[in-house]
Amino acid sequence: MSTYGAAAPSRWSTVGGTLLTLAMVLGLARALFGEGLAGFSQALPRDPWFYIASVALYLTVPVGDFVIFRRLWRLPAAGFAALLKKGIANEVVLGYAGEVYFYSWAKARAQMVPAPFGAVKDVSILSALAGNVVTLLLVALALPFAYRAVPPDLGLSLVWSVGVVIATSLPFLIFARRVFSLPKGARWWIFAVHMARLGAAAFLVAIVWRLGLPELGLGSLMILSAGRMLVGRLPLVPNKDLLFANFTVLLVGQDAGVSAVVAITAAFTLVLHLALTLVFGLQALMRKF
Repeated sequence: MSTYGAAAPSRWSTVGGTLLTLAMVLGLARALFGEGLAGFSQALPRDPWFYIASVALYLTVPVGDFVIFRRLWRLPAAGFAALLKKGIANEVVLGYAGEVYFYSWAKARAQMVPAPFGAVKDVSILSALAGNVVTLLLVALALPFAYRAVPPDLGLSLVWSVGVVIATSLPFLIFARRVFSLPKGARWWIFAVHMARLGAAAFLVAIVWRLGLPELGLGSLMILSAGRMLVGRLPLVPNKDLLFANFTVLLVGQDAGVSAVVAITAAFTLVLHLALTLVFGLQALMRKF
Protein backbone atom coordinates (compact mmCIF):
# COMPACT_ATOMS: atom_id res chain seq x y z
CA MET A 1 0.00 0.00 0.00
CA SER A 2 1.33 3.44 -0.85
CA THR A 3 0.59 7.02 -0.10
CA TYR A 4 2.01 10.38 -0.98
CA GLY A 5 3.64 8.63 -3.88
CA ALA A 6 5.87 6.63 -1.54
CA ALA A 7 5.77 3.20 -0.05
CA ALA A 8 4.18 2.60 3.29
CA PRO A 9 6.59 2.47 6.23
CA SER A 10 8.78 -0.62 5.99
CA ARG A 11 9.07 -3.20 8.73
CA TRP A 12 12.48 -1.78 9.69
CA SER A 13 11.16 1.77 10.02
CA THR A 14 8.27 0.51 12.16
CA VAL A 15 10.66 -1.47 14.36
CA GLY A 16 12.96 1.57 14.59
CA GLY A 17 10.10 3.83 15.60
CA THR A 18 8.91 1.34 18.21
CA LEU A 19 12.42 0.97 19.67
CA LEU A 20 12.78 4.76 19.83
CA THR A 21 9.46 4.99 21.65
CA LEU A 22 10.55 2.29 24.12
CA ALA A 23 13.82 4.14 24.76
CA MET A 24 11.90 7.33 25.52
CA VAL A 25 9.51 5.40 27.78
CA LEU A 26 12.50 4.09 29.75
CA GLY A 27 13.88 7.62 30.07
CA LEU A 28 10.48 8.84 31.21
CA ALA A 29 10.17 5.99 33.73
CA ARG A 30 13.57 6.89 35.14
CA ALA A 31 12.42 10.48 35.63
CA LEU A 32 9.10 9.47 37.19
CA PHE A 33 10.31 6.64 39.42
CA GLY A 34 13.81 7.92 40.20
CA GLU A 35 12.75 8.41 43.81
CA GLY A 36 10.65 5.24 44.00
CA LEU A 37 6.91 4.72 44.06
CA ALA A 38 6.52 7.04 47.04
CA GLY A 39 8.19 9.88 45.15
CA PHE A 40 6.06 9.19 42.09
CA SER A 41 2.87 9.16 44.14
CA GLN A 42 3.84 12.44 45.75
CA ALA A 43 4.52 14.02 42.35
CA LEU A 44 1.11 13.05 40.93
CA PRO A 45 -1.24 16.06 40.72
CA ARG A 46 -4.23 15.81 43.06
CA ASP A 47 -6.45 18.24 41.16
CA PRO A 48 -8.93 16.29 38.98
CA TRP A 49 -9.00 19.22 36.53
CA PHE A 50 -5.41 18.31 35.60
CA TYR A 51 -6.62 15.02 34.13
CA ILE A 52 -9.75 16.53 32.58
CA ALA A 53 -7.64 19.19 30.84
CA SER A 54 -5.16 16.48 29.78
CA VAL A 55 -7.94 14.48 28.10
CA ALA A 56 -9.18 17.65 26.37
CA LEU A 57 -5.60 18.31 25.19
CA TYR A 58 -5.36 14.76 23.86
CA LEU A 59 -8.56 15.19 21.85
CA THR A 60 -7.59 18.46 20.14
CA VAL A 61 -5.90 16.73 17.19
CA PRO A 62 -8.60 14.13 16.36
CA VAL A 63 -11.40 16.66 16.91
CA GLY A 64 -9.69 19.18 14.63
CA ASP A 65 -9.15 16.52 11.96
CA PHE A 66 -12.75 15.35 12.29
CA VAL A 67 -14.06 18.89 11.72
CA ILE A 68 -11.92 19.13 8.58
CA PHE A 69 -12.76 15.75 7.06
CA ARG A 70 -16.41 16.06 8.05
CA ARG A 71 -16.61 19.07 5.74
CA LEU A 72 -14.42 17.60 2.99
CA TRP A 73 -15.90 14.10 2.90
CA ARG A 74 -19.01 14.21 5.12
CA LEU A 75 -17.04 11.85 7.35
CA PRO A 76 -19.44 9.84 9.55
CA ALA A 77 -19.08 9.67 13.32
CA ALA A 78 -17.48 6.24 12.92
CA GLY A 79 -14.56 7.97 11.22
CA PHE A 80 -13.56 9.54 14.55
CA ALA A 81 -12.21 6.15 15.66
CA ALA A 82 -10.04 6.04 12.53
CA LEU A 83 -8.69 9.50 13.38
CA LEU A 84 -7.87 8.34 16.91
CA LYS A 85 -5.97 5.38 15.44
CA LYS A 86 -4.21 7.77 13.06
CA GLY A 87 -2.96 9.82 16.02
CA ILE A 88 -1.83 6.73 17.92
CA ALA A 89 0.09 5.45 14.89
CA ASN A 90 1.85 8.80 14.50
CA GLU A 91 2.76 8.94 18.17
CA VAL A 92 3.62 5.35 19.04
CA VAL A 93 4.91 3.84 15.78
CA LEU A 94 6.43 6.51 13.52
CA GLY A 95 5.70 10.06 12.49
CA TYR A 96 3.31 10.11 9.48
CA ALA A 97 2.51 6.40 9.89
CA GLY A 98 -0.93 7.63 10.91
CA GLU A 99 -1.41 9.38 7.57
CA VAL A 100 -0.57 6.11 5.81
CA TYR A 101 -3.15 4.28 7.93
CA PHE A 102 -5.84 6.94 7.44
CA TYR A 103 -5.25 7.06 3.68
CA SER A 104 -5.63 3.26 3.54
CA TRP A 105 -8.79 3.47 5.65
CA ALA A 106 -10.31 6.13 3.38
CA LYS A 107 -9.24 4.35 0.17
CA ALA A 108 -11.01 1.19 1.36
CA ARG A 109 -14.20 3.28 1.47
CA ALA A 110 -14.06 4.52 -2.12
CA GLN A 111 -17.84 5.01 -2.19
CA MET A 112 -17.44 7.68 0.51
CA VAL A 113 -14.08 9.09 -0.61
CA PRO A 114 -13.41 8.70 -4.36
CA ALA A 115 -9.90 10.27 -4.24
CA PRO A 116 -8.55 10.53 -0.67
CA PHE A 117 -4.88 11.01 -1.55
CA GLY A 118 -5.01 14.75 -2.31
CA ALA A 119 -7.08 15.66 0.74
CA VAL A 120 -4.99 13.63 3.22
CA LYS A 121 -1.79 15.09 1.74
CA ASP A 122 -3.05 18.69 1.81
CA VAL A 123 -4.44 18.44 5.34
CA SER A 124 -1.14 17.00 6.58
CA ILE A 125 0.96 19.70 4.89
CA LEU A 126 -1.32 22.50 6.11
CA SER A 127 -1.13 21.07 9.63
CA ALA A 128 2.67 21.26 9.45
CA LEU A 129 2.56 24.83 8.12
CA ALA A 130 0.15 25.91 10.86
CA GLY A 131 2.41 24.23 13.41
CA ASN A 132 5.37 26.19 12.07
CA VAL A 133 3.46 29.48 12.35
CA VAL A 134 2.38 28.79 15.94
CA THR A 135 5.93 27.69 16.81
CA LEU A 136 7.36 30.98 15.54
CA LEU A 137 4.71 32.95 17.45
CA LEU A 138 5.45 31.10 20.70
CA VAL A 139 9.21 31.50 20.24
CA ALA A 140 8.70 35.25 19.71
CA LEU A 141 6.55 35.47 22.85
CA ALA A 142 9.04 33.40 24.86
CA LEU A 143 12.15 35.36 23.81
CA PRO A 144 11.79 38.14 26.44
CA PHE A 145 11.62 35.47 29.16
CA ALA A 146 14.28 33.19 27.65
CA TYR A 147 16.83 35.95 27.05
CA ARG A 148 18.38 35.53 30.50
CA ALA A 149 17.20 32.03 31.36
CA VAL A 150 18.57 30.19 28.31
CA PRO A 151 22.37 29.54 28.12
CA PRO A 152 24.18 31.02 25.06
CA ASP A 153 24.87 27.63 23.46
CA LEU A 154 21.22 26.65 23.79
CA GLY A 155 20.22 30.05 22.43
CA LEU A 156 22.26 29.36 19.29
CA SER A 157 20.48 26.03 18.88
CA LEU A 158 17.20 27.90 19.21
CA VAL A 159 18.18 30.25 16.39
CA TRP A 160 19.05 27.30 14.16
CA SER A 161 15.77 25.60 15.06
CA VAL A 162 13.79 28.69 14.07
CA GLY A 163 15.73 28.81 10.80
CA VAL A 164 14.84 25.20 10.06
CA VAL A 165 11.16 25.88 10.81
CA ILE A 166 11.15 28.77 8.32
CA ALA A 167 13.14 26.83 5.70
CA THR A 168 10.77 23.84 5.79
CA SER A 169 7.79 26.12 5.19
CA LEU A 170 9.12 28.02 2.18
CA PRO A 171 8.93 25.27 -0.50
CA PHE A 172 5.22 24.70 0.20
CA LEU A 173 4.50 28.42 -0.02
CA ILE A 174 6.57 28.99 -3.18
CA PHE A 175 5.28 25.95 -5.06
CA ALA A 176 1.74 25.95 -3.63
CA ARG A 177 0.05 25.46 -7.01
CA ARG A 178 2.08 22.32 -7.70
CA VAL A 179 1.98 20.91 -4.19
CA PHE A 180 -1.67 21.26 -3.21
CA SER A 181 -4.69 19.52 -4.70
CA LEU A 182 -7.59 21.23 -2.89
CA PRO A 183 -9.02 24.62 -3.95
CA LYS A 184 -7.51 27.74 -2.41
CA GLY A 185 -10.62 28.56 -0.36
CA ALA A 186 -10.69 25.06 1.15
CA ARG A 187 -6.99 25.29 1.96
CA TRP A 188 -7.43 28.56 3.86
CA TRP A 189 -10.34 27.11 5.81
CA ILE A 190 -8.32 24.00 6.73
CA PHE A 191 -5.39 26.19 7.76
CA ALA A 192 -7.72 28.24 10.00
CA VAL A 193 -9.02 25.07 11.68
CA HIS A 194 -5.46 23.89 12.30
CA MET A 195 -4.55 27.28 13.78
CA ALA A 196 -7.59 27.16 16.08
CA ARG A 197 -6.72 23.60 17.11
CA LEU A 198 -3.10 24.51 17.84
CA GLY A 199 -4.17 27.60 19.77
CA ALA A 200 -6.52 25.49 21.88
CA ALA A 201 -3.75 22.93 22.45
CA ALA A 202 -1.27 25.62 23.54
CA PHE A 203 -3.86 27.03 25.95
CA LEU A 204 -4.73 23.60 27.35
CA VAL A 205 -1.12 22.47 27.82
CA ALA A 206 -0.42 25.68 29.76
CA ILE A 207 -3.45 24.94 31.97
CA VAL A 208 -2.29 21.35 32.47
CA TRP A 209 1.21 22.42 33.52
CA ARG A 210 -0.12 25.18 35.77
CA LEU A 211 -2.54 22.77 37.47
CA GLY A 212 0.28 20.27 37.94
CA LEU A 213 2.66 22.91 39.28
CA PRO A 214 0.79 26.04 40.47
CA GLU A 215 4.01 27.94 41.19
CA LEU A 216 5.02 27.74 37.51
CA GLY A 217 5.34 31.33 36.27
CA LEU A 218 4.32 32.86 32.95
CA GLY A 219 7.92 32.98 31.72
CA SER A 220 8.47 29.28 32.37
CA LEU A 221 5.16 28.45 30.69
CA MET A 222 6.12 30.40 27.58
CA ILE A 223 9.60 28.84 27.38
CA LEU A 224 8.22 25.32 27.87
CA SER A 225 5.44 25.87 25.32
CA ALA A 226 7.92 27.15 22.73
CA GLY A 227 10.27 24.21 23.44
CA ARG A 228 7.42 21.73 23.12
CA MET A 229 6.41 23.15 19.75
CA LEU A 230 10.02 23.13 18.50
CA VAL A 231 10.37 19.46 19.43
CA GLY A 232 7.03 18.87 17.72
CA ARG A 233 8.51 20.12 14.44
CA LEU A 234 10.97 17.19 14.30
CA PRO A 235 9.97 14.96 11.35
CA LEU A 236 9.45 11.19 11.54
CA VAL A 237 9.89 11.10 15.33
CA PRO A 238 7.27 9.17 17.32
CA ASN A 239 5.95 10.31 20.70
CA LYS A 240 7.21 13.88 20.61
CA ASP A 241 5.73 14.55 24.06
CA LEU A 242 7.90 11.77 25.47
CA LEU A 243 10.92 13.20 23.68
CA PHE A 244 10.17 16.66 25.04
CA ALA A 245 9.79 15.23 28.55
CA ASN A 246 13.22 13.57 28.28
CA PHE A 247 14.77 16.82 27.01
CA THR A 248 13.20 18.72 29.90
CA VAL A 249 14.65 16.29 32.43
CA LEU A 250 18.10 16.74 30.88
CA LEU A 251 17.83 20.53 30.85
CA VAL A 252 16.29 21.34 34.23
CA GLY A 253 17.20 18.28 36.25
CA GLN A 254 15.38 15.22 37.45
CA ASP A 255 14.48 16.67 40.85
CA ALA A 256 12.90 19.85 39.53
CA GLY A 257 9.12 20.13 39.80
CA VAL A 258 8.85 21.35 36.24
CA SER A 259 10.44 18.20 34.82
CA ALA A 260 8.09 16.08 36.94
CA VAL A 261 4.91 17.75 35.69
CA VAL A 262 6.08 17.60 32.05
CA ALA A 263 6.97 13.91 32.48
CA ILE A 264 3.61 13.12 34.11
CA THR A 265 1.77 14.90 31.30
CA ALA A 266 3.64 12.82 28.71
CA ALA A 267 3.03 9.63 30.70
CA PHE A 268 -0.70 10.34 30.91
CA THR A 269 -0.81 10.79 27.13
CA LEU A 270 0.93 7.43 26.73
CA VAL A 271 -1.62 5.82 29.08
CA LEU A 272 -4.44 7.19 26.90
CA HIS A 273 -2.72 5.76 23.80
CA LEU A 274 -2.46 2.34 25.45
CA ALA A 275 -6.05 2.41 26.75
CA LEU A 276 -7.48 3.26 23.34
CA THR A 277 -5.27 0.66 21.65
CA LEU A 278 -6.65 -1.95 24.07
CA VAL A 279 -10.25 -0.86 23.37
CA PHE A 280 -9.75 -0.99 19.60
CA GLY A 281 -8.04 -4.38 19.91
CA LEU A 282 -10.94 -5.80 21.94
CA GLN A 283 -13.44 -4.43 19.41
CA ALA A 284 -11.56 -6.11 16.56
CA LEU A 285 -11.43 -9.37 18.53
CA MET A 286 -15.16 -9.26 19.27
CA ARG A 287 -15.99 -8.75 15.58
CA LYS A 288 -14.21 -12.03 14.77
CA PHE A 289 -16.41 -14.07 17.11
